[in-house]
Amino acid sequence: MYAASSSVSAPPRPLRPRPTGTGPYLDPVRPAAPVLGAGLGRRPERPGGQPLSGRLDLSGPQGAQLRTAIASVHRICPEFAPVQVLRRSGRSVLLVGTTGRTTAVAKCLLDNSPVWAERYRHEIAAYRTFVRHRPPVRAPRLIAADPDNGTLIVERTAGRVAALQRHPVEAPPRTDIRAALAAICRLNTWRPPAGTFDAPLDYAARIARYHELGMLTDRDLGDLQKLLHGIAHAAGRGGMGQFNHGDALLSNILLSPAGPVLLDWEHAGWYLPGYDLATLWSVLGDAPVARRQISQLAQASGPAARDAFLVNLMLVLTREIRTYETAVQRSMHEAPPASPQGAAPSGEELRLLLRRLHDDCQLVRRAVRAAVGTR
Repeated sequence: MYAASSSVSAPPRPLRPRPTGTGPYLDPVRPAAPVLGAGLGRRPERPGGQPLSGRLDLSGPQGAQLRTAIASVHRICPEFAPVQVLRRSGRSVLLVGTTGRTTAVAKCLLDNSPVWAERYRHEIAAYRTFVRHRPPVRAPRLIAADPDNGTLIVERTAGRVAALQRHPVEAPPRTDIRAALAAICRLNTWRPPAGTFDAPLDYAARIARYHELGMLTDRDLGDLQKLLHGIAHAAGRGGMGQFNHGDALLSNILLSPAGPVLLDWEHAGWYLPGYDLATLWSVLGDAPVARRQISQLAQASGPAARDAFLVNLMLVLTREIRTYETAVQRSMHEAPPASPQGAAPSGEELRLLLRRLHDDCQLVRRAVRAAVGTR
């Protein structure tokens, strides 16, 4: 925004080794011998003959939940042979296995609440659309899906995740950031056929909601509404909608030999321009050069694009602050939850991250006020 960089006033954080073999669609770890549940068949192999190894424990209460998930996978893909749990939370489980000679990943919903069920239906609809209309970036190939039961099976893509955490502890290599940014920019130019995707975010309602929660001031509310009004006026002269991934985190991007692969499409759809860029900007607090480049790209199309980027930034940063304030409160009473791909951040790391997010939000708030002043 206005080519301004935002540095973090927190002390330097220690370097940490990057775990190998981690990430949602990467090779599972290889213990000495897999433990497979009854009836799951012989030990499957990857294409080329090398066995997939892992542990699949179907005992106890969690095992019962896992058996239910595997049953839902077998209803739509009987040949799927599960090998290992790659990721598990209270809401979903991610399994790696094989279907014939293909290595696949099954994503199963455990939380059947309406919000999460709708997210899974949205992601499945996105993968089905990609079968007919290919996006300009790589995405895992759809194998089978059941939107009613929240079950999705896609091919497993080789590669390494661009970042193990939602907010990387250290800035990723510049080459990785450039590759991720190039893929996002290509996706943002895509114009899928009308009716294939909707608009997942109601901007006016989200702004009003954050204001009601006390996370946006009265002046923030007025400033953002003014920018939205100006953007709507510009849209009447030529349209401002842009296709976005909707969750363009580095932890949702695999860097493969054939190019970046984007994962987790449950938020894909039409947004104000720059939503994906705002998401990427928000997690690159330790990469000021990349942030300046993102800001310049977002503003290249003129004042309306600049204003849309600023609105997106305010909403993305406010959401992150809300998320991590809850995490800090939780860390005072219990162990914090693990990040999507990586070790759980400590309470001190959460507090440092939250301080940086508040600093970023103040920076964007000043940019929003400056933009309103130019109208």
